[in-house]
Amino acid sequence: MHHAVLDRWSRGASLLHARDARMKVLLLLAFLVAVATTPGFAPAHWAIYGGAVLAGVALARLPLPAVLFRAAVVLPFSMAFAGFSLLAGDSSRACALVAKSYLSAAAVLVVAGSTPLPKLLRALERLRVPAFLVLVVQFLYRYLFVISEQAQHMRLAAESRGGWRFRLAAGAVAVLFARSYARAESVHRAMLARGFQGTVAVLAPQRAGWQDWALLAAGLAAVAVLRFGPELL
Repeated sequence: MHHAVLDRWSRGASLLHARDARMKVLLLLAFLVAVATTPGFAPAHWAIYGGAVLAGVALARLPLPAVLFRAAVVLPFSMAFAGFSLLAGDSSRACALVAKSYLSAAAVLVVAGSTPLPKLLRALERLRVPAFLVLVVQFLYRYLFVISEQAQHMRLAAESRGGWRFRLAAGAVAVLFARSYARAESVHRAMLARGFQGTVAVLAPQRAGWQDWALLAAGLAAVAVLRFGPELL
């Protein structure tokens, strides 16, 4: 349950947790653009990018092994595309594709693990991200808890009856979908009854202070150096 782990991480206390969510989102965007536009595969260059991610993990006080393990969820997809580059004889491009996807996933985990979801969604709204997209992300994240809870109940019931059987897997998925859909409808009706109007209410809106602006300025400068420094040397 990656979403539950991220929710627990985001409620921690660290230098990065205390910073304004908008600054972290902008810094993440700059880092992702730098990683995506870096040409070729130079091990030293990508090691510096990895060092930047490790610094973010340290600032957020996140468990390093868990972050590295969960970032690997993108590797099966990136390695599949990297395989085509290898078949075409472009090994450098294949390695760069794997490195870019892994570093990008780790950076996203650092920001998501140091920012509670309501603050993150509020930051996206204030950065003028389309409201519909923000709403979809909000419901997708919250209903993952509904689906995982139903899956745990079904697993417990199946184990009480003697365990899972492969021939019943398709039926179990169908039942899980039906139960999750019904539960989601009841959750949505409860939200509407409590006055939900399509936005996440934040009781204490965070204001950007000098430390937040300093983090953004220092982070953007560091990203620029990481991106263009090796090319200028």
